[in-house]
Order: sequence, then structure tokens, then C-alpha cells
Amino acid sequence: MQNPPRLDSQIWDWCYMSYGHNKALCLELQDSCQVNVNLLLLAQYLDMALDATGSRQYSTEQWQTLAAAVGEWDEKFLSPYRRLRRLAKASLNKDEYKQMLDVELMMERKAQRAITRTLKGLTPNGLRTNLVSYLSLFGLGEADVKQLDLLTP
Repeated sequence: MQNPPRLDSQIWDWCYMSYGHNKALCLELQDSCQVNVNLLLLAQYLDMALDATGSRQYSTEQWQTLAAAVGEWDEKFLSPYRRLRRLAKASLNKDEYKQMLDVELMMERKAQRAITRTLKGLTPNGLRTNLVSYLSLFGLGEADVKQLDLLTP
């Protein structure tokens, strides 16, 4: 019998597709508000996906916990690497730059694994959508979330 796909793999695949549809918006939120794109896309995924128990809405406090799960990794490794990649872009040929993007993508996937491990230990107790709960950490409200118009894959 074949093993069912792992949750983190399902989430990663979905978020990767969603990022492709929402790249400009994701990067704008990342650069202007310091939003973690992995968490943004996870919030979108959770708002759309239902499991056997229904919706999975997490509170703002739970989103803080998820952010903390990758905070040190982002601060010490991912963000500095991203800055380096952006600075190096003008000095690299296309293949070299693609290699840097691939490394960053690997680092993003490692961050998302830490997020999904933490998520598995939380019991949803939110009263608002996950996007609203997560983005409220950055001073954005429900009206802002509606204006974002994240596309679904």
C-alpha cells in the first residue's frame, strides 16, 4: 500500500503554485511589511483548505508562534542570503543567478518544514480568517486583506 503524501509536501506544492500566481504581491508585502511569504501563503492555504473537522482558523497569537518557529532561521540565514542574492544579481550570469535562487528556494522549504512541524502542535482557535489573523501582526486589517486579492492556483 502506498503511503499518503505528507502534509508539508502538500502545503509546499500548493504554496509554490500560489506564489507563481502572486509573486509581485508576495514580494511587495515581504519588502514593505516584512511579511514572511511562507506564512502568508500558508494562511491562504488554510483559509481555502478544509479537513475532516472543518476550517482551521488560527489566532493571531498562534500566528506569532508560527512566525517565531522560523524567526531565527529567517534572521540569521534566509534574509541575509536574500540580500546577498539581490546584490549579486547584476554581477552574475543567468545560470549563476538561477543557482542562487535554487539555494534560496531550498532554504525557504526548510523554513516551511519548521512551520508545518509547529503547526501540527497547534489546535485551531481563531475567530477570523488566517490571512486576517496573520497580517494583523503587521498592522493590516480585514479591509487590507480584501484589497490584496490573492489569486488561487
